[in-house]
Amino acid sequence: MRSLFSFGASKEMSLAIAGTGHRPEMLRRKTLANNSRIAIIVSALMMPLAVYWLVTAAILPIVLAAIGLGSGMVTLALHQRQRFEDAAAGQVYTMLALGLLLTLADSQFGDAGLAIALMAPVLASLLGRQTLRRQSWMMLVGVLALGTLASTFVVPTIPLPSHILLATAGVTFIASVGVVIHTANRINAAYEVYDKAQVTAYRHLIEHVQDAVIRFSSDGEVLLASRSSETLFGCRRYELTGSGLGERLHVLDRPIYLTAFADANQGGKSRVIEVRMRQDDPRSASSVPHFIWVEISLSPVIDADPSTIRYEVVALLRDITDRKDNEVAMAEARRVAEEASIAKSRFLATIGHELRTPLNAVVGFSEMMTSGIGGELSTTHREYAGLIHQSGKHLLEVVRMLLDMSKIEAGKFELQTEPFLVQDIIEPCFHMVESLAKERGVHLVPEIGKALPMLIGDERACRQVLLNLLSNAIKFSHPGGTVTVTLKRQGQSVNLSVSDRGVGMAPESLKRIGEPFFQAEDGLARRYEGTGLGLSIVKGLVDLHDGTLRAMSEIGAGTTMTVLLPINGPAIKTDETATVTPLRREPAAAPDTPWQVEKRKAQ
Repeated sequence: MRSLFSFGASKEMSLAIAGTGHRPEMLRRKTLANNSRIAIIVSALMMPLAVYWLVTAAILPIVLAAIGLGSGMVTLALHQRQRFEDAAAGQVYTMLALGLLLTLADSQFGDAGLAIALMAPVLASLLGRQTLRRQSWMMLVGVLALGTLASTFVVPTIPLPSHILLATAGVTFIASVGVVIHTANRINAAYEVYDKAQVTAYRHLIEHVQDAVIRFSSDGEVLLASRSSETLFGCRRYELTGSGLGERLHVLDRPIYLTAFADANQGGKSRVIEVRMRQDDPRSASSVPHFIWVEISLSPVIDADPSTIRYEVVALLRDITDRKDNEVAMAEARRVAEEASIAKSRFLATIGHELRTPLNAVVGFSEMMTSGIGGELSTTHREYAGLIHQSGKHLLEVVRMLLDMSKIEAGKFELQTEPFLVQDIIEPCFHMVESLAKERGVHLVPEIGKALPMLIGDERACRQVLLNLLSNAIKFSHPGGTVTVTLKRQGQSVNLSVSDRGVGMAPESLKRIGEPFFQAEDGLARRYEGTGLGLSIVKGLVDLHDGTLRAMSEIGAGTTMTVLLPINGPAIKTDETATVTPLRREPAAAPDTPWQVEKRKAQ
């Protein structure tokens, strides 16, 4: 059978791990066990004398000894079963019960029993939780009330000789005081050890953290510098005291640093700044100072004193030179890419205008030749002239799309918005693609809803959207297929859909719709001609109208392209179209920083 006193250190450690894991909690639990042992020992020592007094008809000492012995054994058993709160409550209730019995045994108010009862809330405040503390004070009020009634109305007391009562009360009072003193001493020692361990842990953390840590006094003096500050600045820690840290700041960044430090030191605000600071290199033969970018996070140490005018400040310093260099490199790469994009758009616009003039002449003269204006041609020559005319028109269409694409990407495509009936553009568009549809044997079917509202938009741009969608649908339809154009109202928008039952597109191709020069079939073995700009222009024009382009497709089942255009037109005005967001949005270029120039000067 396990002894009541066999409560070793290994058991205490396991209990601490099972609980919160804090050292004060571990020592609190150990104190509970020691209090139970004290009660058992004192009660056991008093038991022979209590039995002797019982023979002389004094029953109170044996009752008090039995209560103390039983309480000690029960609370120790509860402690071993990890019912720590119940054990603490048992010790507090036992002290209240002992005080109540001694108060009832003595008819005088303010006896030793009340003193013992008054120590119960003290013990509860040291060992118990908030609930036990409240209960102990409420029960103390009850004990005081009973003692007051007993002394006021001379309630019959427990018969006990005065010398026995004095001895019993003295021993019980001394034991209670000893328990409270032992508890207070252990709890105080626990928190002292805990605070010391916390300070040691924080100091270890500061010394081994990767960022440099510097603590300033309320007067701005350096109180502490971590070991990593030596690596950051290339000097010993003591060299940062006095004006050593301030002298390392770049002269252009000193106002920023002083302002941020004043905000933390006087205003109690946390600040994060990026400054340049000098880094020493003992192995360098050059006398030119080397500066690095440092991110400084300044945090005030706020105390509970409201009259504090200045606060201590803790600063975390991190080397961000690589990040700054990467930002500059990214900004330079972005600038180069933007210049290349502008040069590309300018090149396309220039080449397009240069090609359009001779192509117009080629198309015009070839048309004159086929019509016989310059004289009758042979069948072969007429066929050649027709091929020249067809190829010239194809090239003109390509040039036109390139010009439109370059304007959209540059944000210079001007919308001329005005109210018009969107259903009026369907028939002209059908006539323009009629020859292509007949060539492929495709039937065009319009489905126009009733009571369509006037649409505010650019009629020329909307016609171009429908033409591109129709051309794509006819090109990718099977011979003898059908292309359906549906027009209806959908909420505050006009729904324009073009459907075909052609080859369809794969899901991965649907995700790339709108990319310039993208085609589902790439390479020289592709079956369908085209530049891949048709849907890109459609998406750009729809975006200019604040509309939406949607696509649904399945391989072998066909494709449905849907355009939603707001009835009230785009949010922009005609005179603002030059600032419209380009189709391929690119982030704005970061402002140039003089750091690189100064860095080259410093090195």
